[in-house]
Amino acid sequence: MIRLLWLIPALPFASAAILALIGSRLSKRWAAAFGVGSIGLSAVITILVAAGFFLVPPPGNSYTQLLWSWINVDGFRPQIGLYLDSLSLVMLLVVTFVGFLIHVYSAEFMIEDDGYSRFFAYMNLFVASMLTLLLANNLLLLYLGWEGVGLCSYLLIGFWYRDPANGRAARKAFIVTRVGDTAMSLGLFLLFTQLGTLQIHDLMQRASAQWPSGSSYAVAAAFLLLGGAVGKSAQLPLQVWLPDAMAGPTPVSALLHAATMVTAGVYLIARTHVLFSLAPWAQLAVAVVGACTMLLAGCSALTQHDIKRILAYSTVSQIGYMFLALGVGAWQAAMFHFVTHAFFKALLFLGAGVVINALDDEHSIFRMGGLRKELPITFWTFLVAGCSLAGLPFLTAGFFSKDLIIWDAWSAQNGNPALWVAAIIGALLTSLYTFRMIFRVFFGPLGLPVTTRPGYRMTIPLVVLGFLSIIGGCLKQPLLDFLRSALPSTVEAHAGALTEIRSEAIAGLIFVIGLYFAYLFHLQKRNLAETLVANPIGRALHEWWFADWGFDWIYDKVFVQPFIWASEINKSDFIDAFYTGVAWLMQWFYRELSSTETGRVRWYAAGMAAGSVLFIAMVIFR
Repeated sequence: MIRLLWLIPALPFASAAILALIGSRLSKRWAAAFGVGSIGLSAVITILVAAGFFLVPPPGNSYTQLLWSWINVDGFRPQIGLYLDSLSLVMLLVVTFVGFLIHVYSAEFMIEDDGYSRFFAYMNLFVASMLTLLLANNLLLLYLGWEGVGLCSYLLIGFWYRDPANGRAARKAFIVTRVGDTAMSLGLFLLFTQLGTLQIHDLMQRASAQWPSGSSYAVAAAFLLLGGAVGKSAQLPLQVWLPDAMAGPTPVSALLHAATMVTAGVYLIARTHVLFSLAPWAQLAVAVVGACTMLLAGCSALTQHDIKRILAYSTVSQIGYMFLALGVGAWQAAMFHFVTHAFFKALLFLGAGVVINALDDEHSIFRMGGLRKELPITFWTFLVAGCSLAGLPFLTAGFFSKDLIIWDAWSAQNGNPALWVAAIIGALLTSLYTFRMIFRVFFGPLGLPVTTRPGYRMTIPLVVLGFLSIIGGCLKQPLLDFLRSALPSTVEAHAGALTEIRSEAIAGLIFVIGLYFAYLFHLQKRNLAETLVANPIGRALHEWWFADWGFDWIYDKVFVQPFIWASEINKSDFIDAFYTGVAWLMQWFYRELSSTETGRVRWYAAGMAAGSVLFIAMVIFR
């Protein structure tokens, strides 16, 4: 079964090509069949490959499938080759299965859209690019998938391109992530020039053998790869693109946040963990970036009105938790949180899509309310996902994965109390903004009336993901044991007075505190929230957090405006004058030659005769 590995990315690529070429001539039923069916088949094949991997483990717990040589230039021979181990297999299972559920939901959600087949072409290309990224056995092929998901994010964020705001959001995402991609490409050049290969397995072995811990080459390469991861995963300081990416259709947001693009940076660092282990300063930077992003995004989520932007900032914050785990060396904990996050975050976005669709495209949580009776299935599944996100103790998947990261922030090899405190504060913020959203949307007096109710294709994915958001915590120990073959186990360096049980108890208490204050301010005494924002300090803080801590303003002043100013000054320089002169010369030739168009045949015949004489003379007297 494991030999079927190549079909997992090939099927989505094939369906994307079919939909792109003839999708406009297909009925919506056939477009959905190609779009949803190909991802479903990939999910089935992934399960079969996983079964083969478990039943007959390959030598070394990894399997390489070489398809063909991509380039062969002066000994540089990167391959189109696939590499499967426990890390990539876990990612494959999540991406294909969660991606399939999102596609099923999309078949109904997008049914009225004119670009139905185009939507599935983009979505399938998105999934195929992510699968290529995960299965690549070398960093060059990984980079191809990396750029593929970047392209698809641009196409899908700007899917409704007739609205200029959507086009701006798509361009912003594309340009900001290119900053990180540039850093990553420089890292690949550095690794190849110093170690002579981009094969991931060989690269990690040579790095361990040739570079001592703290080597300047290892530190430089790790920081450059971190730059790429920061851009794709929307971490500080390149997090500004993700909230605006909510311009795309809601299923795009679910796929983008739960299973594809923003998790690519987490996978890159986990896949190259050997390199980061050789660069302690870079690994510490991963933890610091994750902790700071987690806190800043959590504060911003507290101030948003748009339900999708709240979830977007939530994703930025939760990816921050994963970066924190990677930074302290808790590689397995980061991937466990990736799995549970995929379940509950996909469910939250799909639930938000039901609410938005039901209220005739309303996004503001302050115009919603009382929907728990109007949309009961959506309410209960959304509540389960919200509790998992906030970390309801001992009952939800999110508690087990997040609490493991909180504990590792203290006890892991590179952990320290400051990171643990940051993780605890992040848990408090998560509980606050999650239940703020739930109380405003589903409780209180009825806001806007429900005009549309979801069908079975939108409801079934909600129920399945709700079930996974509860039982996902049961995967904790089996998943950690399974990942150990590809990722080293977390080393507990110091525990001190804090034990894992006490850390869990504190995290549980933090959940209750956040729930209580959200209930107080957004259900019991809603006027208290307005009172806090009414005073000058509260208003200023609210506006600052609402504007993403002013990062867009800073970038506009530091980069955008100076560039526009320079282009205005430079628009009439000598280079432009040269090309203007060339254009003027061409226009002069055009005017002069056009005057010869007289319509007199004898002049044309004379011109032809003169030209013939000239060419004959050139041949004779050369």
